[in-house]
This record gives sequence, C-alpha cells and structure tokens, in this order.
Amino acid sequence: MTEYFEVHARDGAARVGELRLSESVRTPCVADEFVEDAGSLWAAERDVPEGDESVVTMLPHRGFPRGTDERVQESFAVTYPDVDYPNGAVVSPETAEDYGADVYALSGSPALVDYASAFVEEVVETREAIPEDSALYLSGVATPRNVASLVYAGVDLVDGHRAVVRGTQGTYLTTEGEYDVDDLDELPCACPACQTSVESFDREDCAEHNLNALRAELSRVRRRIGDGRLRDYLEGQARHEAFGTGVLRGLDQQYGYLEERTPMMRESLLLAATEDTIRRPEIQRFAQRATERFTQRITDHPLLLVPCSAAKPYSESQSHRQFQDAAKYRAHLASMTSPIGVVPQELELTYPAQHYDTVVTGRWTENEISFVVDVLSRYLEQTEYPRVIAHVPEEGYREICERVEAQVDVPFEYTVEDHPTADESLVNLRETLKGESQIRVSEKEEATLRAVADFQFGQGAGDEFLGEFDLRGRYPKLQAIAPDGEQLGALVPQYGTFSLTLAGGKRWVASDTPTKTVEIDGFVPQGSVLAPGVLAADESIRPGDEVVVEGPKAFAVGRATTHGAAMADATRGMAVEVRHVEER
Repeated sequence: MTEYFEVHARDGAARVGELRLSESVRTPCVADEFVEDAGSLWAAERDVPEGDESVVTMLPHRGFPRGTDERVQESFAVTYPDVDYPNGAVVSPETAEDYGADVYALSGSPALVDYASAFVEEVVETREAIPEDSALYLSGVATPRNVASLVYAGVDLVDGHRAVVRGTQGTYLTTEGEYDVDDLDELPCACPACQTSVESFDREDCAEHNLNALRAELSRVRRRIGDGRLRDYLEGQARHEAFGTGVLRGLDQQYGYLEERTPMMRESLLLAATEDTIRRPEIQRFAQRATERFTQRITDHPLLLVPCSAAKPYSESQSHRQFQDAAKYRAHLASMTSPIGVVPQELELTYPAQHYDTVVTGRWTENEISFVVDVLSRYLEQTEYPRVIAHVPEEGYREICERVEAQVDVPFEYTVEDHPTADESLVNLRETLKGESQIRVSEKEEATLRAVADFQFGQGAGDEFLGEFDLRGRYPKLQAIAPDGEQLGALVPQYGTFSLTLAGGKRWVASDTPTKTVEIDGFVPQGSVLAPGVLAADESIRPGDEVVVEGPKAFAVGRATTHGAAMADATRGMAVEVRHVEER
C-alpha cells in the first residue's frame, strides 16, 4: 500500500486527514493501535528516558529529540547518509524540518501536558517547520479531557498510553474531569467496559473505559472539525481544566499561526458564548479589516450608531427597519455588537457579521466594553463624519459611546429614551436627522460592492480593482458590470463576499491591487486544482479566498481551499476549487 498523509478537512490548525501506513485511518486518532514499532535504529541505540514513549513507537527517522548533542547528530548524518526514512521522524522544535516523512513525533511531549504555554510554543514551532501534508504525533499526553485542545493546536495523532496508565492506577477519566474509581457510586458511561456493576468494576476495566472515552472524544472532535465548530466546542470544554484554558488563550496569542489557517467564511454559526470568543481569529480579522480597509464613501452624512439585532442580517430585523423608517435613510448606519465590534451597513452580510449567535444578558463585561471601544475609536479615526448619532440603549452601549466620545474629535448626540424602539426614541431620531439629505439606494448599493472589495482584496481595491462599473440586480443580489457589458463579479449573499468572473480576474491582475495568485504547471484545471500541480502560491491567501490561477496553458478564477503556504508546500489534496477557466 502506498504510504502517505493527506488532509481532507480543516478547521483552523485542526485537520481531519487520512494516514496510510500499514492500513488507512482517519485522523485525528489514537495512533498506537495501528503504528507498529519497526525497530527504529535510533531508538535501539540510545537510552530512552522513562516516560518518553514518543521515541519508541515510530518508524525509522532522521530527526533528533530535544537536547541531543550536535556531535551525535553530525555523526548520525555521516554514518547513515543514504538511509531511506520512509515513514516517521522524531523531532524537537529545534531539529524539526522536512525529512520527507509522513509522521513527525514530538519528543519529550509528556513533559508538556501541564504547561500550556510551553505546549503551545513547541507545537506551533514544530508544526510550522514540518511539511503541511505530514501528521504531528504526540505520545504519552492525551486524555479524554485534553485531546480536543491538542487537536486544535495542530496535533494529528496521539496514543492511549496516558489514559491506560491512569486507568491501571484507578483513575476514571471523562471529558469534564477525573475520579478515583473507588469513590464512584455509579459508572457515568455506557461504553462496553462500563456494562457491569460498580462493585465488580476493576482497574483493567477502568483502563479500557479510559481508552474508549478517548476514542469517543476523538470521534466528536473529527465531527466538530468537519462542521467547522471545533472552537465553539473547545471554549466550553476548556472551562473544565486549566490546561485547556491555557492552550486556548495561548493559541489566541499566536494570531499569525491561527489566522493564516482560519477560513474566510464558514457555513456554520459562530457561537459567542464566552469572552474568549472576542479573541477568535475571525473576530479579530473582521475588526482589523473593518477599521483599516474600510473607506467612507457615503460622505457628508452623519454616522448613525444602533444596537445589533438577533435577526441576521441586521437590516431584515424589525428593530432596524424601525430605525431606518425613522431616519429616512439620511445617515450612514453602523451596528454595535459584541463580539464583533462595529459593523458598517455595507459589511452586514460579510462573515462573520451575519453568521454568529450570542448570549444576550443585557449586561456587558468590561472586556466586551473595552474591545468595542477600541474598534469604534479606530473606525472613527479612519473616517470623517460631521457628527455621530448614538441611538443606543443605556446599558453598555451608552458607556461605550461616552468613552469613545472622550477620545475622538467628533460630536456625539444621544437620542434614546428608555429603549431604542420606544416611540419617543424614534421621534428623537427623526427630529435629530431632519434637514439631512437622503442616501440614494444606488449610492448605498455601489458603496456596498466597493466596501466588500476593500475588505476582501485589500484597502483601495474597491476603487483600484473595480474601477468604473454599472450595477445590476437589487440588494443583496448585486452584480458589477464593466462598461463593455462584461460581468466582473457578484456579491454572494450567503457570505457577503465577491465572486469573480474571468473578466473580473483579469481586471484584478491588471489593477494595482495585489493579486492572490496560484501558479500552476502546464495543464488546464477541470473543476479543481490539486496541490501537486501548484508551483507557487501567494502567502496572503487564506482558506476561502478568491484567487487567480495562472499557468502556461490556462487562466482561471476560483476559491482557495487552504492557505497559500500550504498550497505551495503540500503534495496531496485540493488547493483551489475552480469556478471559471480559460485555455491559453
């Protein structure tokens, strides 16, 4: 059987893949059930520290565990210069690189299980040094409670050693905690090992249960990755132990590592159930782009700040319709919300602005207030509104506006009495905007397409790339038509992104806007571009990005299925879903 590792689905740094060694298995999974000790030369020739199982399970390798003397490494390389290393490599963060292996085992991993910051740093450093289409293996670490955190960081393979040993010691493991088996008055599990009375449940049964619980948790994790919901799950699970919380927050501080791998859009809702949601890469990315890339095109009108709504998109909610009826479209509207910050009306469809669900308590935490204050301040610093109409509730929203008012040189006016949809409040809003001119529908729709282009392709893209165009369709199904009648692209209402045609792709390439290009070999793609055909890819490409595909025989546009560095690095799997292609 051909040996390889191939990624089939991604959710940030977590992946579902297929590993073929002696048999084919779906990862992430328990590795020691199918990876056999093939008599590694290095494992046989060195003393293995007690508890460091990562160096005895893998196949022949050319990596070296942490702390290996440089003279030993040099001697090994000289002694075995032509050795074929087909499957596995044992590496440390310092020695990790491309050894041509399918699996890389991180040495010394059991020592990291109680130190979240060290775990995050070593996994990130190792993961970025080894090939994209290789599996990262951690031995002696996994339990049902921590394995979701391991996978979220980028681990593909674990073993059952820790879970089994804890069982033989009489510790009963679950996803939310651990218990002394002698203290149990019932067995809170329905796995085969637990199909007995608590009185007859012994240490061997406990070890079997722990392994069953680990397998079951990995199955849930694979499902969550496929659904794009692993982060939601992890935010809940992390509350059960300090290590999980530490991993979550430590990875959030590794913004570049996570953001590069985080898709531009998902089909699933983003659940904002904890304050950790604010630090999610997609939330931080939206806030950054909405403040740094947004260009104010509806000028000479006040900014109308309103609260978000449970219904998405906001403009379809009853409350927002009442706000616009009162305002008569005489102000540029932006919504304030936790966890996203500030959403200009042009970006209300753009992920994750219409793709999140949050817990409404009526009370804001200090972290939420501080985050939205920062985003709104940055937004106002990049725009030139003559005044701000804050039509917001007293609780939370008003405090945010007052803090921002003290930081910026723009006057604020407050129009709410009791509640934003109260009759008196709506009358105040109407009177405050009396005398302002109306914003034309076509002006708003054109600004929407240009703002989405800025957000998606880069600051200024709405003018430099789109240039002159005519509008076709009605919001939200808008199309940009070139002066010669060719369609450049269309707004995709589901994600609030711009979908390009071949004409749009060519105009993008011809413009001054940096192009996200995938260079391919001499073939004409049919439906997709696979990684082996990719010669180079722009490192700014993120999963879900619109890309241009160029090669000697073809020009195409499509959507990236992974980040640019992975496209250029991987030798298997899909790189681009092609939408339109033209032979050269």
